[in-house]
Amino acid sequence: MTKILVLYSTVDGQTRRICEVMIKTFTTAEVQLVAIEQATEQQLHWADKVLLGASIRYGKFRPALFQFIQRFNVLLDAKPNGFFCVNAVARKPNKNTPETNGYMRKFLQQSLWQPKQLAVFGGRIDYQQIGLVDRTMIRFIMWMTKGPTDMTQVHEFTDWQKVREFAEAFAQEG
Repeated sequence: MTKILVLYSTVDGQTRRICEVMIKTFTTAEVQLVAIEQATEQQLHWADKVLLGASIRYGKFRPALFQFIQRFNVLLDAKPNGFFCVNAVARKPNKNTPETNGYMRKFLQQSLWQPKQLAVFGGRIDYQQIGLVDRTMIRFIMWMTKGPTDMTQVHEFTDWQKVREFAEAFAQEG
């Protein structure tokens, strides 16, 4: 049985939710889901495959992502692996692939680790669950980029079919 370590870095929880949906497609594997801040070298040694997902906030990945990669780059490279990023920009059809998403391109330029499988998914904005300062900033950014600014609704940009298709491809990759 294949052992898959699924790691995530999230601000509001959408990246973890995406990982949880992916895990449901890994029906013939043993899976561990772990926040990167809590991941251990032992877990990386345990895994046959590693999948890492990270979200963007204010145009940046969380610092823990690059700290993790710097620490475990060799172990990540030694196994079949994948990486996906989650951001609101990916709600746009011309910004939702690894080749067209600026955050993914920037990640690949900055990262020591060059993942073997890549994906980009739209995120989620729930204005009611965000603090006042972040809500104001995110709403302003959405207004500037012609995104949704209605604070009474949850704005879901994740293409769940695309998430499942990536997970299936990752599970099959050797």
